[in-house]
Order: sequence, then structure tokens, then C-alpha cells
Amino acid sequence: MTSTGPKEALFPPALVPFAARVERRIDDLLVSELVRWKAVDERLADPIEALRDFVANGGKRLRPAFCYCAFIGANGDASDTRVVDAAAALELVHTFALAHDDVMDGSEMRRGNESVHARFARQHVDADWRGEPRRFGEGMAILVGDFAFTYADVLMRGMPDAAHVVYDELRVELCVGQSLDLSGTATACTEAGLANRIAVYKSGKYTVERPLHLGAALADGLAPLGPSLSAIGLPLGHAFQLRDDVLGAFGDVEVTGKPVGDDLREGKPTPLVALAFARAGTDDRALLEHLGDPDLSVADIRLLQDLFVRTGALEQIEADIERLVAEARDALAAAPIADVARSWLDELAAYVAWRDR
Repeated sequence: MTSTGPKEALFPPALVPFAARVERRIDDLLVSELVRWKAVDERLADPIEALRDFVANGGKRLRPAFCYCAFIGANGDASDTRVVDAAAALELVHTFALAHDDVMDGSEMRRGNESVHARFARQHVDADWRGEPRRFGEGMAILVGDFAFTYADVLMRGMPDAAHVVYDELRVELCVGQSLDLSGTATACTEAGLANRIAVYKSGKYTVERPLHLGAALADGLAPLGPSLSAIGLPLGHAFQLRDDVLGAFGDVEVTGKPVGDDLREGKPTPLVALAFARAGTDDRALLEHLGDPDLSVADIRLLQDLFVRTGALEQIEADIERLVAEARDALAAAPIADVARSWLDELAAYVAWRDR
């Protein structure tokens, strides 16, 4: 697979210190909660430690970055701790979504390590506890996600009303996208309309557009900047998810931290699959019927990858990513935001579209 975008798209170095502030804020909160609840019962350390480990183990911190860019772009005060708390809340909502998503998809790996439910299932087996390890693991992973979701709400206490409205919309839209993803997977849907709708709601809006809105709302700038930020965030969020879909089908496990072809084994209704199905002949459609088979071999995955290339589906997705990034950059150039934030967002545009993980 080749990309027509930049060969090395890096997370903007200027945003790394803010990402570190967000990580420290989350860790400080979880450490204090760990002390608090271990005093009640030592066993309560398990889910909170699992949450702490999950947050600390990688992650791109994209949602905090977009929130901060819009906050500074709307002339927010960089010393205002509310933007750190709001960005940390976004990261915890993302953590909640990943923990639950891995349960729904049955994914055993995340970021190169065990997924949360796999961690607890292994704990159950190692300790020779009674009951079914899978159910215990999934139950604990759901609770870890619930802890993350609740602590996100704790971090959002005292935020302006406009920020809460955005935050609530972000969470509802995330659930809408996940619901469509589950039903589309179960029904083996190959409609391009549904695939793109999932791309927008499951990931695109809550990764880029809504974090931008949240940052602007914290700086009392959502009303004047909202339309411009949507013009940037919607196409860029869509491009982000298209890249995610490509990585799900072609990515290197050593880089992405997830087995190559997992999305194909799950039968995810992605725009890449929808394009391939629309362009496939009879024999190729027969091959596509195997999507969603959890027993797809490495050889089967390679045949599907070849089909995506041969039908031009991959090339079209790459072209769509370029088009969407260009659209977002045009909107960025016209947006009435601080120049430093414009520069950061331009770098983030390249990163989300042409990252390798």
C-alpha cells in the first residue's frame, strides 16, 4: 500500500507539552481515586489500575489537541486550567469508547497490549476463579469504561453551559455512530451511505469537530467560530476515519498495535469495503462474502487486500482523503482564528490523514 500524502506525518511537536499536561491531570485524578477506594477494599484497585494503565499506554491525544487548538484559536488563556480538564475529559471519553468497543468487537489487542477485557479474562484464568473467564473479563471492561465515562463528567464540573452542550452532543453522537456500526456489521451492509455515516458519527465528529467546538466554547468563542470550525472539522474528521479504515485493512501490527485484518474479520461496513463491493465482479463479490468470518487466514486477508487494490477502491479512498484534507485546509485558511492555532491545525491535518497508526 502506498499513500500519496506526506511520507512522515508527525504529531505537532508544539502540542506535546499540552498533551503531557492532560496526561498528568488524568493520572493525578486516578491516583487519588486509587488511594480513596483501596481504603474501602483492596479489590477496587483492579479496575482503576486497569484504567490508569490503559490511558498511559499510548494513544494519540488527538481530541485534547483539537480542543486546545480551538481554545487558543479563540484567544483563550493558555494558563486556564479548565481547558486541561476539558481535554482530559475528552481523553477519558475516548478511553471509555475503546474499552467498550473492544468488548463489542471481541478484540484481544489494543495498542500492542491486551485489551481490557482480555486482561481480566486472563486474570480470571490465572487465579482459577469460578465462572466463565470471558464474561468476567467483559464485565470488568464495561466497568472500566464506566469509570472512565464517570471521571470525564467529574472533570467537566463547573464548565460553561455552552461547553456542556457540546460535550453532551459529542457523547450522544459517539453512541449513534457505534450503534450504526454494530447494526451495519450484523446485517453485512455494504451501502456506501451507511459506511460514510458511520465514519462521520462513530469517529469523525467526536475526534475533530466536537473537540474544536468544545475548545471554542471554553473561550467564549463558539458562536462566532462554530461554522468555521465545522467547515474544518467535518472533512478532517472524515479523513481521519478513512485513514483508520485503511490501517484496519492494511496496517502493520507492529505499528498499529492491532492484528492486521481485524476489521475484515469483524466485517466492518467501511467506505473501503463499500467501494470494493460496488466495483467487484462476480468472483470478487464471492470473495467479499467472506468478510466477517473470524477465521479468515493471513492468506485470505491478502486476497482481500489485493481485491481492494485491484478494484481501485484503495486508490479512491486515498484520493478522498486528499480531497477532504484540501477542503479542511481551505476552510482553515479562511477561519478567523489566531495564527498559531492555524499553524497547529495545519500540522494536525497532515497527521490525522497520513499517520501510520
